[in-house]
Amino acid sequence: MILVHVFLGLLAAWRLATGLQDGGWSSIPPHPTVGDTVWLERTLTVPAGWRVRPGRMEQGQDVEPLSDATVHRSPDGWTVRYPVVAWTPGPHTLSLPPIWRLGPAGQADSVPGGTAGFDVRSVLPQTGPRPAPKDAMAPLRLELRSIWPPLLAGLLSAGVLLGGLWWRRRPPRRLRPAPHVPVEREVPDHRWLAAGEPKAVAARATRRLRVALAAAVPAAHQALATPECLAALERAAPKAPVRELRDLLSAMDQVAYATAHGVDVAAVAERARRLAAELAP
Repeated sequence: MILVHVFLGLLAAWRLATGLQDGGWSSIPPHPTVGDTVWLERTLTVPAGWRVRPGRMEQGQDVEPLSDATVHRSPDGWTVRYPVVAWTPGPHTLSLPPIWRLGPAGQADSVPGGTAGFDVRSVLPQTGPRPAPKDAMAPLRLELRSIWPPLLAGLLSAGVLLGGLWWRRRPPRRLRPAPHVPVEREVPDHRWLAAGEPKAVAARATRRLRVALAAAVPAAHQALATPECLAALERAAPKAPVRELRDLLSAMDQVAYATAHGVDVAAVAERARRLAAELAP
């Protein structure tokens, strides 16, 4: 049985090798010029059920492929076509990649791709032999230059720039004195009270008293609340009329926040004005 299987395998390989016929590679068009697309074509004949797969063509120095090869079914078998382009005139010979043959039962084998040749014509008129390339030029010798010209040019530019800035500098403008605006007379308390604004009277009296208190005792400044101001006043000036100040400031705070009714605002404001005059330095 082993000898039978070996004989059958050798017979199949011989039939497959004899069945693959190669007509060689042909180029289309027959007389291309530089830059034209040249199709390298080859028709392969294989047994029924077998297929072919061409390899990938590598890029050369003067000839390069434009895309992968294509395979088409033809009456004589399978036709493989490679699109290439040549960039130099003259004859070109290419070594093509191997072509794989694939059987219906999973068999795989390859055959050499062989070589293909074609001649490319130039698109330029023939005017004579091509000139030989010239040798590279010798490096230029650097000259030793003096540093003084660019240095003097920089100093001169800086001087011109500073002079222009000094010339364009404008003196400070003199502002006109502000016009004198007469201060309006203070509105009396009775007019505010007649207009129904007791809070305005209390707020003005409180501010006047707090300003005088802050001028007399800096620790009791205006940023403090009323309890904090009185506490600072007791610590800084124990002999000050703290009780009277507490009564006045508390009463005016109650009027300002509308927490007390029936307070004589005019009398409280008058007491605050008198106490502020006494505290003023």
